[in-house]
Amino acid sequence: MDMKSIIYTLLLFLCFIVSSCKINKTGLIVLKEQGSFAVGGTVIKNPGTFDPIVRGPEGQTFHGDHAYITYQIPNKTRTLPMVFWHGIGQFSKTWMTTPDGREGFNNIFLKKGYSVYLIDQPRRGNAGRSTVTAHIEPIPDEQFWFGTFRVGVGFDLFPGVQFANSEEALNQYFRQMTPNIGGFDTEVIVSATSSLFDKIGDGILVTHSHSGGFGWATAVKNDKVKAIASYEPGSGFPFPEGEVPSAIQSSAGPVAAVSVSKSDFMKLTKIPIVIYYGDFIPKTPNDNPGQDGWRARMEMAKLWQDKVNKYGGDVTLIHLPEIGIKGNTHFPFSDLNNLEIAKLLEKWLNEKGLNK
Repeated sequence: MDMKSIIYTLLLFLCFIVSSCKINKTGLIVLKEQGSFAVGGTVIKNPGTFDPIVRGPEGQTFHGDHAYITYQIPNKTRTLPMVFWHGIGQFSKTWMTTPDGREGFNNIFLKKGYSVYLIDQPRRGNAGRSTVTAHIEPIPDEQFWFGTFRVGVGFDLFPGVQFANSEEALNQYFRQMTPNIGGFDTEVIVSATSSLFDKIGDGILVTHSHSGGFGWATAVKNDKVKAIASYEPGSGFPFPEGEVPSAIQSSAGPVAAVSVSKSDFMKLTKIPIVIYYGDFIPKTPNDNPGQDGWRARMEMAKLWQDKVNKYGGDVTLIHLPEIGIKGNTHFPFSDLNNLEIAKLLEKWLNEKGLNK
């Protein structure tokens, strides 16, 4: 064994010694297990009997509409795992290495002792085997998303934005986008994620943007969701029947709430929930739809917070600039200050006793 191998072995040995602590303080990630699997989904089957000689359509099957999960379990893990769910146009890459090459929430929370599960929701990314027909066109629209994700206007960054001002960071940012293969089917998406919690047991769900609404629905469907942290949820806020607020208008279009039964709504009052919104969201109506849409969504989130808490729930909404954290985009967890954002989430986890 050469000297380099000896040193590496000693470092691993030291890491195993300190891994008896809940939080990894070495900077190394020591895993007990990692892997991937599909969960949920459906099977289409043609009638008849398959003939291996003719190889016609009769009797053949098609497995699709499942979620694809990658996971890592540290050597010394906390009781509740963290399940990270991407937003629209994204897949599990959202939570991995940031566009400018720093560690994402995947590694950050592994080092804090949490097992981490990353979702590719049905019909997205590695879960792209869709049971419905889809037509995908390469339409140039990145300036639209640049504005909607509140990085800037056109490709000009907002002053003080927490995004790396480099061509390569922007290149990586857009290359982590991926199309949806087929339409958004809430039942398909929520059922697959609920099946994940059936498989792994109790956990903490962390959603982003479009998965925010799916996240509320998953918690209603499955009581193994013990807490939700949601970054900039944009839709699907569920209110009790007869208590749904009017749609909130914006230059990006109206933001409407969802009506659910009182019994389903009350399930969301039983778990702690925290919601985070970043910067560059106007306080009053604005002509820029990329920004104004988030004003309306945050207003709806505040109404929802009040309604859940009125019925005894535990929802906290944090607008980051209001607590002195400025410059964040629609992706606070991968912005330049994502370590600060992670500490904020960790503080909430500690306060709610979710860090055991």
